[in-house]
Amino acid sequence: MIEARDGRRVVITGLGVLAPCGTGVDDFWAGLRKPAEPLVERKIPDFDAAQWGIKHVEARRMDLFAQFAVAAAVQALGDAGLDTASPYAEERCGILLGTGIGGVHAWETQTQVLLDKGPARVSPLVVPMVMPNAGAAAVSLRFGWRGPVETVCTACAAGTHAVSNGAKLVASGRCDAVLVGGSEAAHSGLMSTGFGNMKALSNSGISRPFDIDRDGFCSAEAGGMLVLEEASAAEARGAHIYAEIAGSGSSADAHHLTAPAPDGRGAIASMRAALADAGLEPGQITHVNAHGTSTQLNDLTEAKAVAEVFGAGGPAITSIKGVTGHSLGAAGAVEAVALALTFHHRELPPTMGTENVDPAFEIDLVTEPRSWTPGPALSNSFAFGGHNGTVVFLPA
Repeated sequence: MIEARDGRRVVITGLGVLAPCGTGVDDFWAGLRKPAEPLVERKIPDFDAAQWGIKHVEARRMDLFAQFAVAAAVQALGDAGLDTASPYAEERCGILLGTGIGGVHAWETQTQVLLDKGPARVSPLVVPMVMPNAGAAAVSLRFGWRGPVETVCTACAAGTHAVSNGAKLVASGRCDAVLVGGSEAAHSGLMSTGFGNMKALSNSGISRPFDIDRDGFCSAEAGGMLVLEEASAAEARGAHIYAEIAGSGSSADAHHLTAPAPDGRGAIASMRAALADAGLEPGQITHVNAHGTSTQLNDLTEAKAVAEVFGAGGPAITSIKGVTGHSLGAAGAVEAVALALTFHHRELPPTMGTENVDPAFEIDLVTEPRSWTPGPALSNSFAFGGHNGTVVFLPA
């Protein structure tokens, strides 16, 4: 990374994930290869906070999105071998969590309490429950990490920006280890109604990224966390390394609150910035994990941008949202977990739900599992507000 100090490289050593298609890396990876039920709202099945060491009294004081963050962090630290014994000082360990909405369930339930029962019955904990930084704070309190603990709120790009910003903390030498990721539990009544009224949701309940018949996204809840460490320290302690984070890019469209710039300028700028940060040329990229929301405008703009950066054909393209749905601020983190597993399994997951790729798109869309020799890859996230984020991964 260009911003690295003393040649510090950043690697991924632990993964944790909760998604509608599976909880834990094994079930999640298997779920990416299975067709999803046609549901406009996709939830994490059978979530039990106690399974992740969250006591009942704690769960009552935490919005669901914060519980997802803790559960994913428990998995990731266990996978990295840092849950019981860590060689790092707590003040040298940070947390970067992305969320688009924060504690929307607490907002809704406590607003109903206010309307039905009056102000005296509103929980005195409503503010710490709804605040977007509650997830990062909960993870910090759980594990005692006292370095930078921050929250990124750039809508659907938040998870990717959290991964990017956390990697910079390690590369710069500020942190030795960082938990990065995203969490969202925002597909409740108010949010679903809002998305529905703006005609963003699929009428069919089927997410079809880049399909000619795509008709909108399916909202989802999810949590994804990754452990990032400095490469030589991770190697010295014998950690399993999934992949290296080699660079990142960020940009804004400055075009419209909800619609992407038609010429794809922001997406193009983000991908080119990430390539420059990683010191790579477009022809070296072998795979792109697309934002791929299954909406008319996003898929059109992203396909144009990919073709502009990489040329017709270009690298293999996937979108996992055909299975996972769109988990907003958690999406980029969950997709970073999927990309790390793609390196681990040496296989590209299929873009489920897509049957007829839009003939206007000059992309190599993967619609069946495809064997893959790991090479430089990137992951995109684009968001309401015109926020764009891209992260570049390399084989370990």
